[in-house]
Amino acid sequence: MKITVGIPAYNEEKNIAGIITKLKKYTNDIIVCDDGSNDLTREIAEGLGATVISHETNKGYGAAIKSLFLKAKELKTEVLVTFDADGQHRIEDIPIVSQPIMNNEAELIIGSRFLDTESEDMPNYRKVGIKIITKVTNLSIKKDLTDSQSGFRAYSMRALQNITPSDDGMGVSTEILIKANNTGLKIGEVPIKVSYSGNTSTHDPVSHGTSVILSTIKFTSIHNPLKFYGIPGIIFLIIGLGFIGWTVQIYSQSQEIITNVSLIGIGCIVLGTVLLMTGVILFSIVTVVNSKK
Repeated sequence: MKITVGIPAYNEEKNIAGIITKLKKYTNDIIVCDDGSNDLTREIAEGLGATVISHETNKGYGAAIKSLFLKAKELKTEVLVTFDADGQHRIEDIPIVSQPIMNNEAELIIGSRFLDTESEDMPNYRKVGIKIITKVTNLSIKKDLTDSQSGFRAYSMRALQNITPSDDGMGVSTEILIKANNTGLKIGEVPIKVSYSGNTSTHDPVSHGTSVILSTIKFTSIHNPLKFYGIPGIIFLIIGLGFIGWTVQIYSQSQEIITNVSLIGIGCIVLGTVLLMTGVILFSIVTVVNSKK
């Protein structure tokens, strides 16, 4: 099967040559998305024979992944492996990540840093952050993944045809999983090892985590409106009815209305009704849109 390796790169002139040279042991189909670099990343990649997509400005990790997806579809690749340009991923793990796709066992495979053994040199704050984000993501897709934020992934042609990323930032990893889950694609994980020695993340952990959580909320609300709006709506309705029942009970006993209690009840019922109606309306819109695709 035709394997293409896609590399999102921003100012990676120190690493890109060595990575491309080593990748050629497995494939000559290498796509580099130069995301507005102001160094020699593009020139080096082109000189080594890689297909290069250039963004005029730095658009973000998600925009780079989207460009890689579109180019891979254009080239009719059968397996796309996304691979970071910072030297953290191991070239020898590419067959491990791509093999389940080649065996038709899954449409999306994640190289997990936590599946069998954890990367010992991974900073603790990153471990905690990744695990929290993965828990949030799992709630959205009803999966039991161990590493939703790994950029080392393999995609089948079917996955490329069914998923078009739209998030420009780091939330794209979660967006792709939500869209894959909603389109019935089989998602799997395989263990990989990652080296953090001599590498520091270029992403601020707080902004990264915030971006991912906001993206999870956004895409869950879009793709699962009944779950996102309906469940809170039902909860608010139950709370509101409870307070109204309490108000009625007090009135029947003392002929007095406790204003605060009744207002809380009315407010919760109104809010719950609005959320339920929003969920139903958005669900209807999403259903109609999907039926026309």
